[in-house]
Amino acid sequence: MTTTCKSAPVLKERGQREVFCGLTGIIWLHRKMQDAFFLVVGSRTCAHLLQSAAGVMIFAEPRFGTAILEEKDLAGMADANAELDREVARLLARRPDIRQLFLVGSCPSEVIKLDLSRAAERLSEIHGPQVRVLNYSGSGIETTFTQGEDACLASMVPALPETQAKELLLVGALPDVVEDQALDLLAQIGLTNIRVLPGKRAELDPAIGPNTHFALTQPFLGDTHAALTRRGAQFIPAPFPFGAEGTTLWLKAVAATFGIAPEVVDRVAAAPRARAEKAIAAATRTLHGKSVFFLPDSQLEIPLARFLTRECGMQAIEIGTPYLHSDLHGPELDLIAAGPTISEGQDVDLQLDRVRAARPDLTVCGLGLANPLESEGLSTKWAIELVFTPIHFFEQAGDLAALFARPLRRRAALKRQHPNMMEAAE
Repeated sequence: MTTTCKSAPVLKERGQREVFCGLTGIIWLHRKMQDAFFLVVGSRTCAHLLQSAAGVMIFAEPRFGTAILEEKDLAGMADANAELDREVARLLARRPDIRQLFLVGSCPSEVIKLDLSRAAERLSEIHGPQVRVLNYSGSGIETTFTQGEDACLASMVPALPETQAKELLLVGALPDVVEDQALDLLAQIGLTNIRVLPGKRAELDPAIGPNTHFALTQPFLGDTHAALTRRGAQFIPAPFPFGAEGTTLWLKAVAATFGIAPEVVDRVAAAPRARAEKAIAAATRTLHGKSVFFLPDSQLEIPLARFLTRECGMQAIEIGTPYLHSDLHGPELDLIAAGPTISEGQDVDLQLDRVRAARPDLTVCGLGLANPLESEGLSTKWAIELVFTPIHFFEQAGDLAALFARPLRRRAALKRQHPNMMEAAE
C-alpha cells in the first residue's frame, strides 16, 4: 500500500516571514465585485502599495481607495470615527453605484486606534439598506496576502440571507471566463441550481442554509469555510481543480454530493480532459524528473505540488505553506506520495538554508526571495504570478504547467548562450 503525505509529520516553523499583506487581494476582488468599493483605512504606505500594485488601472476609476490616517489619528488625538463618517458620506454621494462598502483595516485596531467593526455597523445603519457596509483586516502583520480574499468573503457570510433550498455554492473569486467554464461543466453533468460567492453584484450574492453544499475553488479560504459551516452549510471535500486530474476529481466530488454518477462526469469531461492532458504534456517534456521546492507564500503550494508531481512528473523536495488546513488540504495530501517534507509557517533563514543545501531545479517563492536565489544560480517561479494568472479547470491546465516550465527553459537557453557566466552563478 502506497503511503502518502496525509500521514507525514509536519515541520512547523515560526520565525521571520516574507509575504505580501492581505491588502493585495483588493486588486482582484474589486474587479470581480462590480458594485463593491474597498476603502482601506490606513497610512500613506498602504496607499502607495495599492497605487503601485494596481497602477495598470490608471485609465479607469477603480473601486478602491484609502482613507489616510495621519499622525494625530494614529496617536488617538483626533476623532477618527467622525472623519471616517464624513469620508464615507462623500464617497457614496459621488459613487451612487456602490452597493457594498468594505472598510479594510491595514493594521490591527491597536495600531490604528479605530474599531472598524463598530464603524461598519454604524455606517450600515446610516446608509442601509441601499449600501451594506462590512469590514475585514488586510493587515500584513496578521495575514499572508491571499488571506485578504478569505477575510473579505468570511465577512460577507453572516449578512447573507437564509434559505432552505438545496443548492451548490461555488466559493472563491475566479476570473469571469474561468467561472463561466466551471458553470458550463457543472451544467453539463446536470447541475443548474448553482450560486457563487462572491457574486458579481450584491443582488447576486447567495443565500445560505442547511441544504447549501459548498465547494471551494481556492485552497486559502479557511475562515470562509468556517463561517459557512457556522451557518449550517455543508462542505464538499475534494482536491482543487488544478490540472486534468484535479479538475476531474473536483467535479466527481461535487457530482456525488448531488447523486450524479462518476460515469456522467467521465463522459462530459472526456474531451476537455484530453485537451488538458495534451497541453500539459507539452510542458512535461521540460518538467519531468526535475525537482521543485515550495517556500510558503500563497497557500496554493499543496495542490500545486500534487499537480506537478502527479501530472508533470516532478519530484517535490519540500512543500511549505503558510497555514495547513486539514479539511481543505487533506484530500490533496492523500494524493501526494510520501517523500517530500511538509512544512507549515515560515522561518526564512532556515528555509533558505534548506533550499541552498538541496539546490532544486525550481524554487517557488515570493518576489523578495526570487532575485537573490536567481543570482545564486537557482531557477525560481514567483508565487504571486500563480494567483494573478487563470490556472483553474481543464482549459487552463496547459497554461499552469507552462508557468513552471518557462523558468527552466529560460535557464537552459541562457546556459547555451552564456555557459561561462551561468557556471559562475552556480
